[in-house]
Amino acid sequence: MALLLCSILKDGEKYNMANIKSAKKRIKVTETKTLRNQMIKSALKTVIKKFEVLLENNDIEGAKAEFSNVTKALDMAVTKGVLHRNKAARKKSRLALKLNKAQA
Repeated sequence: MALLLCSILKDGEKYNMANIKSAKKRIKVTETKTLRNQMIKSALKTVIKKFEVLLENNDIEGAKAEFSNVTKALDMAVTKGVLHRNKAARKKSRLALKLNKAQA
């Protein structure tokens, strides 16, 4: 695991402590990957929250449609390496249980 070698000044400005060119590159790559992962996770949480709100409002048809979006987003997160496949499978299973319970 790479160690992030940067500090933050009082005004929020970052500076790198790395001296070696490859270490500086690793810092840049890590920051861009972190931003990408945060974006994917945030979008995933939004889709899941939409699904759960639809279930709370007893909109079963809307929830069914949103469930396919949730499974797609989870599978995409797995493909991008943001989530482990077992975690995604567990989330899909639990959300499917919630949907089935709401239908009954």
